[in-house]
Amino acid sequence: MDRIEYLSQFNLMRSLSREDLIEMDKLTSITTYPKHTYIQTPDTFVDGLYFVKRGTVRLYQLNEQGKQFTLDILSEGNIFGEMGDISLGTRSLLIEAIEDCDICVMDRERFESYLIQHPRFMMNMIKAMSQRLSQLSSLAQHLALGRLHDKIIHVLAELSGRYGVQDEGNDYRRIDMLLSQQEVAHFVGASREAVSVALKELVEADMIRTGFRTVSIRYDILAAIQQKATGYSL
Repeated sequence: MDRIEYLSQFNLMRSLSREDLIEMDKLTSITTYPKHTYIQTPDTFVDGLYFVKRGTVRLYQLNEQGKQFTLDILSEGNIFGEMGDISLGTRSLLIEAIEDCDICVMDRERFESYLIQHPRFMMNMIKAMSQRLSQLSSLAQHLALGRLHDKIIHVLAELSGRYGVQDEGNDYRRIDMLLSQQEVAHFVGASREAVSVALKELVEADMIRTGFRTVSIRYDILAAIQQKATGYSL
């Protein structure tokens, strides 16, 4: 697979012509990060805009006691970083590859020039950034309020909306990524033990199903959450 075809599969770039992709290829360098390595820490932050080409990354913070709090998990087609006036608020975060990742990095000056000359790509990027900021805002609001069960359901609904696939033969949507109880705990700011009890109770209430590092959430619950958040049903 050549670099141009490689780029064309990247979500944010699918609307570009081959000529645009050839030009974009000149602006892009790709770095591979093995599983469980850091792409960034607050001490190693480098100004730049990054695109997840392959794999999944976790964005999180540590409090003074060393407790982890996950802000987001990003897969293919998502963006993070800060470049000049373009900021996604990731300067102070730890960003970890939770599986082998290919990360595209843009040269600042050439990329800014490209945006001015290619408004179609700029609009696609603004849309992707807006969606992600909206998701983060919604997640923050729900995590600040409510009981643990509600926080867990909202996090699972957010992840299912982005990474969900239909479970064959049932009314559940499975989150298509490995998700441990500890990782859910990092999202909601609770202990793994408390999350384990809450997940068991949600399973008993027939709201979710769990397997080995997998979680599925019922479609009607997803629809209700989506309708409450946006005013539209799924």
